[in-house]
Amino acid sequence: MTTLYLTEPRSVVQKDGETLVVKIPADKEKETEARSVRVPLMKISQVVVLGDSTVTTPALLALLDQNAEVCFCNYWGKFQGRLAPEVSKNVFVRTAQFRCHENYAQRVGLAARFVRGKLHNQRTLLLRSNRGLDDPEIDSWAATIRSMIDEVDRLIVEEDGPPNPARPQEKSALGLLQGMEGAAASAFFSGFGRLLKQELGFGKRIRRPPTDPVNALLSFGYVLLMNNVLSSLGIVGFDPYVGFLHSEGYGKPALALDLMEEMRTPVVDSVVLTVVNKQILRPEHFESQFGACQLTTQGRKLFLQQFEARLNTEIQHPEFGYKASYRRCLELQARLLAKYLLGEVPVYRPFQVR
Repeated sequence: MTTLYLTEPRSVVQKDGETLVVKIPADKEKETEARSVRVPLMKISQVVVLGDSTVTTPALLALLDQNAEVCFCNYWGKFQGRLAPEVSKNVFVRTAQFRCHENYAQRVGLAARFVRGKLHNQRTLLLRSNRGLDDPEIDSWAATIRSMIDEVDRLIVEEDGPPNPARPQEKSALGLLQGMEGAAASAFFSGFGRLLKQELGFGKRIRRPPTDPVNALLSFGYVLLMNNVLSSLGIVGFDPYVGFLHSEGYGKPALALDLMEEMRTPVVDSVVLTVVNKQILRPEHFESQFGACQLTTQGRKLFLQQFEARLNTEIQHPEFGYKASYRRCLELQARLLAKYLLGEVPVYRPFQVR
């Protein structure tokens, strides 16, 4: 199963039997002729619309019928909305999710697992990538993250809940966790910048808006990852808006943000490092508008190819021991979370690369 990305402006997707036909119009400016691309329906697990492409009603219904989602983003990759199949009927997962959210001690314990998984994977990437460089500064940043992991492991959860129910992050276990995560992120991206073999103006993580090519890649990659996590949560039966580490907010997919934390580095950060260091993407693949750096059309295509290749890469799952693609691992983590909440396993084990 794979994701179909619609990147060509004014393209139209139609259903023809058991196939989707993507009709791409001619472009006089680029001197390209009109063409059609046929994709078997059975191979598609998700469609991501980037820009002003059109998906016809028969095509939409066929996708929904096989439980494939359609995600809509603007030209620059900013998420705008999703069209998803019927919500899973597994109400037991959602009720267990809500109970855990209201149990502060259990919520913090679960949030700590998400943070630990993220920090472990960040440290592992720095150490692996530094084997050939032997850069003492990178080792130092990795050591900083190690100390944050130790802090997470030592975190003691107060049974009586946060000191101030109106602001649960203030002087609370959740607040401490978020502080540790922030400190580790600063250390990680300091080391990450030293691993880059192209000078692309990356100094630190800047989100809104990304001001350099590396930050643009990270932001775009995280949006794509979140879409895939949202799909996995829907398959298992979760409410994506009720999380544990991230606070709830109107329209904020808190649980998707929680679950993607441990997957950011093995999926997105690794792809960014690859496309930069192998010069798959170069300065000409980016453009700036109103102070924001974004990928060009060709740059997006190249990044999407590498992103999909990463999702389809098979590894030995650290918990189950058998081979699974990173795409499958997203769903497996959602299922592990469900099993923990339902009391079928004693702890939730985050995805930690070896």
